[in-house]
This record gives sequence, C-alpha cells and structure tokens, in this order.
Amino acid sequence: MLLIDAALTGTPAAAQAAATATQELSLWDLCLRGGPLMIPIALLSLVCVYIFVERALVINRASREDATFMRRIRDYVHEGELESAHNLCKKNGSPYARLIDRGLSRIGRPVNDILAAVENTGNIEVATLSKGLPWLATTAAGAPMLGFLGTVIGMVQAFYDIASAGNSANIATFSSGIYTALVTTVAGLVVGVIALFAYNYLVARVNSVMNLLEQKSMEFMDLLNEPA
Repeated sequence: MLLIDAALTGTPAAAQAAATATQELSLWDLCLRGGPLMIPIALLSLVCVYIFVERALVINRASREDATFMRRIRDYVHEGELESAHNLCKKNGSPYARLIDRGLSRIGRPVNDILAAVENTGNIEVATLSKGLPWLATTAAGAPMLGFLGTVIGMVQAFYDIASAGNSANIATFSSGIYTALVTTVAGLVVGVIALFAYNYLVARVNSVMNLLEQKSMEFMDLLNEPA
C-alpha cells in the first residue's frame, strides 16, 4: 500500500520501486543469471532427451512379439525346412528372431554348443539395447554435482562482493552471486531427477526384453528336444 500511494503521489523513486516490485523475471533471464555452468547443464539435458527418445523407440520395437513366430519355427524344424526358418527369422528382424536364427545355424552340433551360441547372442542383443544408458546414469549423477558447484561458486562470489564493498554493501552487491547459487542448483537437480527416472524406466524395459529373450531361448531348446 505504501508503494502504491507513493507511486500515485508522483515521487520518482517510489514509482521506480513499485515498478521493480511488480517486475516479473522470465525463464530465459533466470537461466542467464545462472552463469556459465548453465551451459554444460543445458547440454546434458539435451543429451538426456535424445538418448531417452532414441532408446525408447528402439526398445519398443524390440519388445514387440509375434505370437505365431515360434509355432512356425517349430513346424519348419520338424519338417526339415531350415532355410525357410532362417528366412522367417530375417524377415522378423527382432532380437529374439536373431537369437533363434543363431541357434538354427548350429543345429546338428551338441546341445551345449547350441545353448552357448544362443546365450552369447542374447548377451549381445541386451548390450546393444543398453547402448547409451551409461550416459543417462552419468547425467543423473553429474548434473546435480554441476549445480552444487555453481552453488559454491555463487556463494564465494557473493561473500567476496560483500567483503569488497565493506560498509556500503547492500542486497544488490551480492544478489548476482545468490542468483548463480540458486539457479544452477535448481537446474542441476531438475536435469538430474529427469535423467534418473528416464534411466530407471529404460533399464526396466531392457529387463523385460531380456526376459523375452530368455523365454524364446528356452522354447527353442525345448523345441530341439521334441520328437520329430
């Protein structure tokens, strides 16, 4: 009320104070006040988004299951049409199809050799699906650390400004350092939390694909032990 009344009376200083009090800070201005450390935090956020979207699409395709695939493979194997079984695996193109295709190429060898080939292929497929996930884990741990580093730098700057100003120190003297301290902390924590949730989600999806591969490998080994 005092600011409004003073502004209405035409006092320039009071009017300026009232305008400053009602001024809103945009998100872009807030990011700029965070200082140079906002740049690596922003880069980490872009990397996080790219890896999450790219891996989510790849894992989603890998988790699709053809309900008739194993039945057709069983029919081809029992009928001795291994070439047709290979063509079906190549046409399907899923990780479990490549796993079965490797097992088909080992038919005629000892069962342990077939099982080892299937398991090795499954490990390679899981490793391929997990590509890029360490970057998400690094972002989840590194972004908050960069934010805390910005906090320390900002507080050092704020206290240095206070010490340099001496008795003339006021809020404006160390406000920039406080901005750097708070903005970088918030930005680092936001990016880190998002990266952590994204990482755990993708790890859970990869585990579901791994369970699917184990299921298909067991079905294939049972198929080889069935009577013709």
